Amino acid sequence: MSESQVQLASGTSIVTVDHVRLDYHKEKEPLPVLADVSMQANKDELVAVTGPSGCGKSTLLRIIAGLIKPTAGTVRVLDSEVKGPREDISMVFQNFVLLPWRTALENVLFGLSARKDLSEDQKKAKAESALEIAGLAGFETVYPGELSGGMKQRVGVARALATDPGVMLLDEPFSSLDDLTAERLRKETHSLLINPQTSVQTVILVSHNVEEIIELADKVVVLSARPAHVVGELKVDLPRPRNKKSDEFFQWVDKVYSLLS
Repeated sequence: MSESQVQLASGTSIVTVDHVRLDYHKEKEPLPVLADVSMQANKDELVAVTGPSGCGKSTLLRIIAGLIKPTAGTVRVLDSEVKGPREDISMVFQNFVLLPWRTALENVLFGLSARKDLSEDQKKAKAESALEIAGLAGFETVYPGELSGGMKQRVGVARALATDPGVMLLDEPFSSLDDLTAERLRKETHSLLINPQTSVQTVILVSHNVEEIIELADKVVVLSARPAHVVGELKVDLPRPRNKKSDEFFQWVDKVYSLLS
């Protein structure tokens, strides 16, 4: 993360999705997935993207990550167009995608293996720091098979943080966890990712869980059924930590459901 990015003012646009369209091709006919999607994620903002099942939420996240090329439109990080995978964008998947024969530290180091600008000692220092931020100090030599589901997901977060990303993408990160573990991780996610200890400038979360979205998000982008377009955007004006039993919380939940229906 460059010095200029670190000094960006809160509210500066970090990710801009501009009229993105994606068509798959089935035989000779195009199969539209995303019709016309525009959205923005600003500095120090956690943006949640939701919509009906199968509408293309995860596909949109992969386009932002540079893993899929859109049929039309652009994605920009600051003033730079995303044309493929890049070091300043990291993604955490719903499945942990850990190598079972590597320790927690070795799994995080694996994410840094392509960094030719870092010495082995520098890579190890970054990996250890990321594990500490993710709450896994002392578990560096433990293998995935010895970790709980929540701890495995923390290793995934640490691996993403170790690359010093400006943009963190979360694809249904709690859906494969049991309810209690997911609840504990949700309570920590905003403060874990958006804080001065990390390079993260903005977070984009894909989720179908509306209560999870209101618990975590500063802004919610709601997509229509496929072919998806944005049907609404909400700025969630609730203080943190958020009380999931309050009337105000459920009013925001109702607002999202009204856009989904």
